[in-house]
Amino acid sequence: MKTTGRCYCGSLKYEISGQAEAAFQCHCRECQYITGGNPNIVMVFPKNAFHYVEGNPKKFARTNLETPVTRHFCENCGTAMGTESPARPNSMIVKVGTLDDPSAFAAQAAIFTCDIQPFHHLPDGLPAFEKRPPKK
Repeated sequence: MKTTGRCYCGSLKYEISGQAEAAFQCHCRECQYITGGNPNIVMVFPKNAFHYVEGNPKKFARTNLETPVTRHFCENCGTAMGTESPARPNSMIVKVGTLDDPSAFAAQAAIFTCDIQPFHHLPDGLPAFEKRPPKK
């Protein structure tokens, strides 16, 4: 299976070969800053299956955190593309809005609901976790 996506202006394009490892809503406060207030809606793919095929992203990691995430974004239009996280070192966390077909997303869980806001939506029956779910 091949998944494709891009930024808003088209300067960054990517391809992913392989299946998603996870799909979730993240309600943490950090994600709320990045999204402008909403949960972060993401799919997680094996890092070695994700490749930019056009352009190179700008990257940002906070220097005042012990284990910061590295955020990828388009320097032209500002689209947030995804994240590399120390919590998932062999994965690329891709923002669903950048997928060419975002309808491929089906949430498996909501995480960091300890920070959920009254205007966030949790679908009925979606497993929800105060922090990260326990590792299997």
